[in-house]
Amino acid sequence: MREDGAALEDRTPTLTPAILCNHPDDVAAVEPLDSHRLHVSFNDGTEGFVDMSSLIDSESAGVFAALRDPAVFGSVFVQYGVVTWPGEIDLAPDAMYAEIKANGAWKL
Repeated sequence: MREDGAALEDRTPTLTPAILCNHPDDVAAVEPLDSHRLHVSFNDGTEGFVDMSSLIDSESAGVFAALRDPAVFGSVFVQYGVVTWPGEIDLAPDAMYAEIKANGAWKL
């Protein structure tokens, strides 16, 4: 039993391991561009472009319709190696990587 007022040891780092994003197909950086395009860089140095204009502008855009707002599209960030937007919108990094590695660009 501990004495009143004694601080508990913070054991969080030993209980929850850090999430490592060190796979070659994990996204390292993303930059929003005009016309619903992105420039992405991966951990292995591969980089290229993602063109989302057809998807975002389509009637079947679904959750991606929110990205029609330039402010929302511009709020893109990388979380755990994944291109992400607020509202739990994201892109699959493995599919993006494969297409960019092969062609330099991924058109959705």
